[in-house]
Amino acid sequence: MTPRTATLIGLTAILMWSLLSVLTVATGKIPAFQLAAMTFAIGALVAFASFLFRPSAFNALRQPPIAWVVGVGGLFGYHALYFLALRFAPPAEAGLLNYLWPLLIVLFSSLLPGERLAPHHIIGAVLGLAGTVLLFAGNTGSFTPGQIPGLAAAFVAAFVWAAYSVMSRKLKAVPTDAVAGFCLATALLAALVHGMVETTVWPETVGQWLAIIALGVGPVGAAFFVWDIGMKRGDIRVLGAASYATPLLSTTFLILAGFAQPTATIAIAAILIAGGGLIAAKDMVWRKNP
Repeated sequence: MTPRTATLIGLTAILMWSLLSVLTVATGKIPAFQLAAMTFAIGALVAFASFLFRPSAFNALRQPPIAWVVGVGGLFGYHALYFLALRFAPPAEAGLLNYLWPLLIVLFSSLLPGERLAPHHIIGAVLGLAGTVLLFAGNTGSFTPGQIPGLAAAFVAAFVWAAYSVMSRKLKAVPTDAVAGFCLATALLAALVHGMVETTVWPETVGQWLAIIALGVGPVGAAFFVWDIGMKRGDIRVLGAASYATPLLSTTFLILAGFAQPTATIAIAAILIAGGGLIAAKDMVWRKNP
């Protein structure tokens, strides 16, 4: 697999994650950790079902402790912190702080062996950040001292996801099939937290069940596998900068679903984010030989 192909595969995770908001809204009032437990379990079960046709894939679960710490710590740690942020802080402010992770991925990539951070990577990431700030700017406001823990959780969550993504590159020898085990462990931990702090609420309609299944198969399932491929074999700097398209695409899907309204601010943010992504991906887009 060429780095370009791996990068394109990794980019599909961004498309799937952009459906996270609209599908989550469609699930109704399922508590956050219960929803995480259900969707991560579905993602893991789909992956394990594919193992039945590839029995050797089960060997991927035999990994050193560091791989499990990074994998489970990244998946569960990030989502736990993000849910905590949404509980205590305004969604717009929490989302803005959380979306520091694409820029952090671009910056952290310079610490990897053989990776070099060029000016256009930084310019692209900063433009993406500017577009994301603009996207959230209309919804931000003042915050109270009681919201500080949530804002701090969102900030730390960005570092956790960026570190997980970049560390995946360091653990390149760990096969992508191991993500199935990480997802299952995350589901079990989420179920444990749910049992301690939440009251179980089951879906009330077929549509809500379908939304949960779609989440488990896509944004909380396949997305982590293709992201792993992109991080380990693709251009990590391009993927980091392109990740700023996630909140923009998410907003677009919310508009199409009738949950949000189009504005001029969104259009300007789209230009900044798309332009930043193209600049960061300059080497890949305009390279003569694939």
